[in-house]
Amino acid sequence: MKRRDFLQKVGSGVVATGVGMSLPQTALAGFTTPPTTTKPKFRQKDLSIYLKKVRQFNDDHSGDIFLSEYQFQLLGTSLQRFRRLQKLVGFGNFYLLDFDNAIRFSQKHTSVGQFSMEELNFLEMIFYERASEYGFYGEKPMKNLTDRIPLREVVKVPNTGNYLYKGRPLETYKKIRAELGDQVVLTSGVRSVIKQFMLFLDKTYESDGNLSRASRSLAPPGYSFHGISDFDVGQRGYGRFNFTEKFVTTDVYKRLVDLGYLKLRYPKDNMLGVRFEPWHIKVNNRA
Repeated sequence: MKRRDFLQKVGSGVVATGVGMSLPQTALAGFTTPPTTTKPKFRQKDLSIYLKKVRQFNDDHSGDIFLSEYQFQLLGTSLQRFRRLQKLVGFGNFYLLDFDNAIRFSQKHTSVGQFSMEELNFLEMIFYERASEYGFYGEKPMKNLTDRIPLREVVKVPNTGNYLYKGRPLETYKKIRAELGDQVVLTSGVRSVIKQFMLFLDKTYESDGNLSRASRSLAPPGYSFHGISDFDVGQRGYGRFNFTEKFVTTDVYKRLVDLGYLKLRYPKDNMLGVRFEPWHIKVNNRA
């Protein structure tokens, strides 16, 4: 399915409230994906403010961009629909689900319910808006809302519920497992646009509509390299702490550093607007 015809404007635009600032409305008719984002350059004073934001990533900061009240309502209904959709197709299949099929499933299954036009416009706005407007400066490897995970190029990793791309990602993971054994676990592999959408919307909801705060914790939909190559690892039995800086204290992390596997996508104090992710394995391509 090609991208639907857009309305001239979506809702009331992205509007900042509280400690935030305003972001202009986006005219979506004929909207095209923005070019690769360049890393910001800061004066020393501004750099200190920037570093404070990425270090205190889970707090609200001056200049943060918030959704309007109406958009926050659309976020809530869209998020609930994604959750029902995930329950319908199963967690594993949801990692690979593309936008077109998500829409079809919502139309056919009353347990999910059809996405409204307002919800679809909201999702399009979130995907095609420049994430740099609210503080995320990474590249966008999946540039179209309807981009799909090529199913023939991925494989399910036994006993994990996750998928990896064949080629370099899978071989890298196999080498890590051979070196570290059962103490290392695959915590997250391939993620479709839809899966990244749900993660990002969930974090934005938790952040009371603060898009900037959400993007400091994870890439917005389209911007995640989980869609084309990367994966996350953790230490067995460490649970949610695998996704915190406490991971650096684990034997798995220390071994990964010693063996040279941690070429991080989001290193400490990076200039991409994202928190430090010591668990995120960067894979340059699928060759």
